[in-house]
Amino acid sequence: MKTEKKIIDKRYEDKHKDERKAAHAVWGTSMNRADFEELNKFLKDNRITKVQLIYAGWAVLKEQLNTKHN
Repeated sequence: MKTEKKIIDKRYEDKHKDERKAAHAVWGTSMNRADFEELNKFLKDNRITKVQLIYAGWAVLKEQLNTKHN
């Protein structure tokens, strides 16, 4: 008998839950709805992921802080 994909996926998720938690972090945060909508539209229009946005912003902030401190 063929096992449903849903059941197979659930088993996989349960089996690898700790591995995923150890490798990744999730920020639970909120922002103004209007800014959120504008940001999502910008990201979608430019085909940018939220992860790309975070890394790019982080790089810019690190550079700005290095410049201030030197």
